Amino acid sequence: MKIVVLDGHAVNPGDLSWEPLKELGELEVYERTPEEKIMERAEGADIILTNKIEFTAERIAKLPNLKYIGVQATGYNIVALEAAAEKGIVVTNVPAYSTDSVAQFVFALTLEIAHHVGEHNRVVKAGKWSKAEDFCFWEYPLIELKGKSMGIIGYGNIGQRTAEIALAFGLKVIVYDRSPAKKIAAEDIMTAQIEFLELEELYDKADIISLHCPLTKETEGLINQASISKMKDGVIIINTARGGLIVEEDLKTALDNGKVYGAAVDVLANEPPSQDNPLLKSDKTIITPHIAWASKETRQRLLDIVVENIKSFINGQPINQVN
Repeated sequence: MKIVVLDGHAVNPGDLSWEPLKELGELEVYERTPEEKIMERAEGADIILTNKIEFTAERIAKLPNLKYIGVQATGYNIVALEAAAEKGIVVTNVPAYSTDSVAQFVFALTLEIAHHVGEHNRVVKAGKWSKAEDFCFWEYPLIELKGKSMGIIGYGNIGQRTAEIALAFGLKVIVYDRSPAKKIAAEDIMTAQIEFLELEELYDKADIISLHCPLTKETEGLINQASISKMKDGVIIINTARGGLIVEEDLKTALDNGKVYGAAVDVLANEPPSQDNPLLKSDKTIITPHIAWASKETRQRLLDIVVENIKSFINGQPINQVN
């Protein structure tokens, strides 16, 4: 069984082991695969593992040996699922591996906007505190979270974990999710502490909005000029989900005119971004390079699930199949 990893660096830049995969077949690992090399490296593979490299219907049709595509991520829109199914190819993903790390990162970003820890550290080391007339100073207003409202859009695993942490901070949690089943499940656990609202109500009430929904035709550009106009003045926007949920030019405009107090995003519509991305030009935006998921513990968990997915497939009982 030939197993080919086409873009292994993001998941394992060298601090984890590929040995468990080697036990399952003949393994080839490529840190990165340029566009022109994809088909050459994929040819002859029984199993392909991909993180971001797309497998279109056209590519799938040219790989007669292919039996299995393992997406080393939760999102699987990089694979043409119907085309794979037509050829009897199993496609799997890795669900729920990054829940704790991403939810933790939501609050790293939220607290950075609330306290500007990084900027205060920078100016202190530049000598400003040493020259100060008082025992303390602050460059920006400092924000206490307790009593404010966090609006969570999307109530899957990460949204639910974010809500739990928000409650520990003393935040009021309001949630929008399209699935009634998730609302029922949440009501069983935290009925008195979480309020489910329609989306426009959430916009109107939230001091902080954290995005946790998938990128679909319905959610693409969800945060735009029209939706921002319905939000509280001075709202804070956090995005650790998908960059395409936000119309970046509209967010930049809202940051410039003060409608949005600050934004912190770990994802952008195009990654890596071009230098003319509007959010790069805003001093009210914190941008991190898609790292909310990337703690070592999380990446190890992902690899463990990848191995279990393949073992189950080889044994004829695939798990985490998405097609």
